[in-house]
Amino acid sequence: MTSMASLQGKNGFVDDGSAVIERVLEVKSEKLAASVKQLEDIYEIDRTVKVLLDNGFEKVALQFPDELLADSTEVATALKERTKKKIFVLADTSYGSCCVDEVAAKHVDAECIIHYGRSCLSPCSQLPVLYVFGKQPIDLAHCLESFDQFFKQDKNQPLLIMYDVVYSYCIDDFVLRLRNERNFKNIIQSFVKSEFNFSNNLKDISAPKNSGRHYILPENILIENCTIFYIGYESLTLTNIIMTYNKCKVFSYNPEIRIGRLETIQVNRALMKRYYMIQKAKDADVIGIVVGTLGIASYLIVISHLKKLIIHAGKKPYTFVMGKLNVAKMANFMEIECFVLVACPENSLIDSKEFYRPIVTPFELEIALNPSRQWTGEYITDFQLLLSCNHSNIEEVGKDDDEPHFSLVTGKYKQSRKYGIKGVSENITDNMKDLTLRNQNTSVSTLINSAAGEYFNSRTFQGLEQIKGTEVQLAEEGRSGIAKGYTDEVDHL
Repeated sequence: MTSMASLQGKNGFVDDGSAVIERVLEVKSEKLAASVKQLEDIYEIDRTVKVLLDNGFEKVALQFPDELLADSTEVATALKERTKKKIFVLADTSYGSCCVDEVAAKHVDAECIIHYGRSCLSPCSQLPVLYVFGKQPIDLAHCLESFDQFFKQDKNQPLLIMYDVVYSYCIDDFVLRLRNERNFKNIIQSFVKSEFNFSNNLKDISAPKNSGRHYILPENILIENCTIFYIGYESLTLTNIIMTYNKCKVFSYNPEIRIGRLETIQVNRALMKRYYMIQKAKDADVIGIVVGTLGIASYLIVISHLKKLIIHAGKKPYTFVMGKLNVAKMANFMEIECFVLVACPENSLIDSKEFYRPIVTPFELEIALNPSRQWTGEYITDFQLLLSCNHSNIEEVGKDDDEPHFSLVTGKYKQSRKYGIKGVSENITDNMKDLTLRNQNTSVSTLINSAAGEYFNSRTFQGLEQIKGTEVQLAEEGRSGIAKGYTDEVDHL
């Protein structure tokens, strides 16, 4: 933080800018590979080279998270020397680093993206993607001991193994040793996809269409009857798993600190907090659709679905594309009463307590506005799964909204505002954005379908007042100097 003593000037308001220029920012980026052999092993250089040559890609984009950027130049150099292709490193991502950044890759006309490090495994819409998760170190023997301590009392119970993708390289060995050395009978292994959109990719053909993470349950075993063992540090992946599988017990093992534990996160409390957000969304009349991804497949279909849902509920939608979210950006749109974020499963759960308006997921908005959906405790973070299981008739939404509803937030009845014009063709209103009617004095007299215009009309400050009819006068020389001492002031020297 810059001290006041470093500011120049008599009154301490003038800064020469040196404090900003000389400020040092701490970025956690350490080399994982201490040698060329480690580099080729951790970043799977041989496998990557084979994929690039087999598919004939000429321009390749490498996407690294911040913590792996220290190895990016060596990886890019190794790939360029062995493939003779054009290699580009994406220095920053448009959204979360776990998502594939197709937008940045298109800036260099890349034909393929190689994504390094942690990933949410959301399927991409256009470019082929090769995932290189890396190989974070883990003491597998200690992990086995921790697992045994948790479950040795009943080795016949169904146990689902899930993990952060950076440990995917050792899971086959881990599961094999559980079955052979520890004699666990019902171990269910989950799998992750490492390639997307390759025409010759025949791997993981049993995976669900919209998921990069999958598993196969044995007959007569339901997911509710399984206990989940997660390998990885505390992250959005773990939070997503706990919320999605909220009927299952979840144990975790953190390889970094070598500690296993029963996840004691209060799932019911977390779900009730999300239920509160649903009630806030139900009370909102103006809803902003925030685009948190431009690369995940079907995101345009989801945005279109949300628009229809909001309009049929008699509410007003606005769409925003603003990159990475922060409080300052969102605070610029005070007329918006609630935001819905279209993003990957790991970035869609936003704790919006610091924001001025609540931020909900597409699933939560669906429950808030669609009467055919009821809150059961089941939770969906992947909006593509929401589309696949959406069998309700959207035309039924909003039919009973002429009557006020009881708000669980305020404890009062609330009459929703209706954005739309009765008696006018729907084709006309679809094309109306911010249509206004003005009277003879050119002031706004009627607002149609314009929530922003209505909010502007209610503001006390609406810009500088125009005073018309003032007599034109000759320009006069004004004061000179700076605010702390003008030249016409006695003590300005």
